[in-house]
Amino acid sequence: MAALVAENFRFLSLFFKSKDVMIFNGLVALGTVGSEELFSVVAFNCPCSPARNYIYGLAAIGVPALALFLIGVIWNNHTWNLVAECHKRGTKNFSAAATFLLFGSIMGRAAVAPVTWSVISLLRGEAYICALSEFVRPSSLDKFPAEYGAEVLARFPCKDMPANLTKFRDEVTRRLRYESQLFGWLLIGIVAVLVFLTKCLKHCCSPLSYRQEAYWAQYRSNEDKLFRRTAEVHSRILAANNVKHFFGFVALDKEEKELVQEFPVEGVQPSPQWNAITGVYIYRENKGFPLYSRLHKWAKGVEGNGPSPEGHEMLFLAS
Repeated sequence: MAALVAENFRFLSLFFKSKDVMIFNGLVALGTVGSEELFSVVAFNCPCSPARNYIYGLAAIGVPALALFLIGVIWNNHTWNLVAECHKRGTKNFSAAATFLLFGSIMGRAAVAPVTWSVISLLRGEAYICALSEFVRPSSLDKFPAEYGAEVLARFPCKDMPANLTKFRDEVTRRLRYESQLFGWLLIGIVAVLVFLTKCLKHCCSPLSYRQEAYWAQYRSNEDKLFRRTAEVHSRILAANNVKHFFGFVALDKEEKELVQEFPVEGVQPSPQWNAITGVYIYRENKGFPLYSRLHKWAKGVEGNGPSPEGHEMLFLAS
């Protein structure tokens, strides 16, 4: 029984490690759904006033989507790697295809939350009904009283209307909800097709085999984890040495004392080394041997970032 549990746990661990981008995108989407539901319940309140409905309805859909998009861009490591690359080396080493794929990666990852927000808002229909109720043509409603116009239609989302217009409100709401949900389903379909075509294009244009690309993803993930873990320990030991040099002693717990004794730190890495391993990395091969990251290239002593005659380049889109 214990062996079975351990085996299942190992399988789940490997699954989540191999599907980390998919899991992350799924969590972002679920979080966005929950946020949209909370916003609709707590914050959304249609003004039910001509000219204001349209602005408020579009803002309820567009402004949170824009904010989520910008947050997605900020949280993406590729964004800051690109900034560092442009600041230190420029983009002269990028081909047009690599530049397109890089921006596509950043925009695609950042679009998960805003697209989810927009889809859920359209499927719910409240913001769409609020925005467009005043634009429904009275002539399209059978036997709609001629004395009422856009001002009354704008109050339909709030159910603030004469009693004799209740049936017209139900028809307008049903019609606008149908349009809103139709746009929501169409958006889902368009996004699904784009994701499918992007994945197909990525694998068709990749110079690597499927297994080597999977290995590359594993290497990058392991390198990042080990680098972060080692950097945390290195910075802690360096800080301890500097504090000891200032005070003459340093108050360390048992674990920190073991770290200081096991890993002596003499100094820090010079800035040229940090610059060499920072920035966007385009896949390179040196005399037929792959270089999987900037750190890997630096460790092998390979200079330059331009494509070599015998090599090829490909931007890897995983995080």
